[in-house]
Amino acid sequence: MIKAPDRTPLTHDFFARPVLEVAPDLLGRILVRSSPEGPIELRLTEVEAYAGEADPGSHAYRGPTARNSVMFGPPGHAYVYFTYGMWHCLNVVCGPEGQASGVLLRAGEITTGAEIARKRRLSARNDRELAKGPARLATALDVDRSQNGVDLCTGEDAPLSLLTGTPVDPEQLSSGPRTGVGGEGAVHPWRFWIPNDPTVSPYRAHAPRRRRT
Repeated sequence: MIKAPDRTPLTHDFFARPVLEVAPDLLGRILVRSSPEGPIELRLTEVEAYAGEADPGSHAYRGPTARNSVMFGPPGHAYVYFTYGMWHCLNVVCGPEGQASGVLLRAGEITTGAEIARKRRLSARNDRELAKGPARLATALDVDRSQNGVDLCTGEDAPLSLLTGTPVDPEQLSSGPRTGVGGEGAVHPWRFWIPNDPTVSPYRAHAPRRRRT
């Protein structure tokens, strides 16, 4: 008999741990997006850890700014940023307050509300692609800067929440370099995913931008 996923909300203490403990422990958890159209639920299959001011790949590497201020706040809150002038990405703040770190939610399997997500992801060829990548995940769940700072630990009535779900055995996970991170941060194997899951996004190494002449 298959045990149903645990729908207990994750606690702030869960996220108050070091980011490299939290990141792999998020795989198999349930992310819920509530909306007037109905809920969308997603089983997390891929994440990346960012270690704040100790990590050249992190938005918080050079200290607090107006953009990243949520990362320096209490754990268990959403950090949403806008990138390339087109896409939003959803992160979860980790560690003790004042020490910025976070986990980028890269991909997942939509288990409830796929019909709602399809309306937002018209280019998806199938349901496996609805949230296959961080920008696609945010688009499918209609996440933007208005959710920046939302507490993810208050339960399913919140705009965004994270539930216990069915965590994955750490020995069954894969890890490797983070997607698109260059420089000193490229060496860290801080991307974690469920191997052979069809919703995991393809790895892409950092490609330096070429200046126009």
